[in-house]
Amino acid sequence: MQASTTPLVQLTNVRIERGGRTILRDVSLQVPQGSITAVLGPSGSGKSTLLAALTGELRPVQGEVTLFGKPIPTGNRELLEMRKSVGVLLQGNGLLTDLTVGENVALPLRAHTRLPVAVRERLVQMKLHAVGLLSAGDAWPRELSGGMARRVALARALALDPPLMIYDEPLTGLDPIASGVIMSLIQRLNHSLGLTSIIVSHHVHETLPICDQVIAIANGGVVFQGSPAALEASQDPLLQQFLHGRPDGPIPFDAAPRARTA
Repeated sequence: MQASTTPLVQLTNVRIERGGRTILRDVSLQVPQGSITAVLGPSGSGKSTLLAALTGELRPVQGEVTLFGKPIPTGNRELLEMRKSVGVLLQGNGLLTDLTVGENVALPLRAHTRLPVAVRERLVQMKLHAVGLLSAGDAWPRELSGGMARRVALARALALDPPLMIYDEPLTGLDPIASGVIMSLIQRLNHSLGLTSIIVSHHVHETLPICDQVIAIANGGVVFQGSPAALEASQDPLLQQFLHGRPDGPIPFDAAPRARTA
C-alpha cells in the first residue's frame, strides 16, 4: 500500500521534555511517504507529546525531527510556512460556533491565501464533497452530530491540500458507526489524494485495519514498530496487555512519577 520508501517524517534519537520532565526518550522512527501510520499507546504514554514535536510546538532537547527531508525550522515565519503543509485534525474539532460549516472550512484559505472569493467557495465545496457533506455548507456547528462535526473539521484540515495529515484521537466521543465512517474517510482520502497520514490513537481495533505501519509507545519510548500483523502476532507481554485491555501487566494502572532530568 505504501507509495514510497522515502521517509516523509523521521525522528532520530529524540528526547522530549515538558516542565523539566522527560516524557519520551531515545525515540527513532520513520514514516514512509504515502503510508498510513498509527501511533498507539495507553493514555499518558506520550502520544500527544510526540504530535507536538511533529508540529514544532515542542522542541526536542536531544536528537532531530525532520519533515519532508528537512529539520523543523526554528524561526516563526519558516515554522508557519512548514505548518501549511501539515493538516491536523484535533480531537476537539475546534469549529467556530459563530461561523457556518462553509465559513469554518474556508478559514485556512482566507488566512493563508489571496485566492478570489469565487475560487475559495469552489474549493470549500470540493472539500465538503470529499467528506460527504456538500449539502451542509450553510449549516451551523450546533446543528451537526459529533460525526458530522468531525468530518467538517477534516475538510478544514484538508483545505490547503497538505501532503501530511496528522489525526489526534480522531474517534474520541464518536459512536461505532461514526467511527467507521471517519476511519474509512481517512483511508480513502489518503490513497485518492496521495497523502501521508499519522493517526495518534488508543483505539486499537478500529485503527489497525487501515494502517500500513504501527508504532506503539509506552513507558516513555517506542516499544514496537512494524506492520499491524506483526503487532497482533507479538507475544510481548506489554503489547498483549495493551491490545487486549488487560488491567494487569507491564503497563501499571497508576503511573509512576516521571524522573526529572539532571
